[in-house]
Amino acid sequence: MTICLYPGTFDPVTLGHVDVATRASRIFEKVVIGVYENPKRNLLFETRERVDLFREVVNEIDNVEVTAFDGLMVDYAQRIGADVIVRGLRGGSDFEYEHEMAFMNKKLAPTVELVCLITSLEYQFVSSSLLKEVAGLGGDIGDLVPPQVAQAVCEKMGFTP
Repeated sequence: MTICLYPGTFDPVTLGHVDVATRASRIFEKVVIGVYENPKRNLLFETRERVDLFREVVNEIDNVEVTAFDGLMVDYAQRIGADVIVRGLRGGSDFEYEHEMAFMNKKLAPTVELVCLITSLEYQFVSSSLLKEVAGLGGDIGDLVPPQVAQAVCEKMGFTP
């Protein structure tokens, strides 16, 4: 069975993330979405909330599971038996970052491969950081995230959905 790890902070999960996870589920036998607990970032949602939101969004995709992890993503990939790490690429800056990360990961775990999926055109500009900034200023994010995520973001930021 080919298992892939799709890691990220997913704070919050966007329709771009869902797109990558859905497409990966059609390529790999099992997709493990790894929600990274990253204490160095200022996160809107706690790890448990991010896991629960992503689980709710992908609950109808049979070969996808959502878990939390910390530490090196290649170590986690090896612990769960993943042969592949999947990453979504939006543009040039994503490519540069993933390019550097790929070499380090290959050094740390030579048997784990990297597969990058180009983000669908309608989600090329969507990032969790930008989305939080727009939401924080009262902007409508409803067409950029799943409905339950839009509601959770609004509630977390003290707005009425």
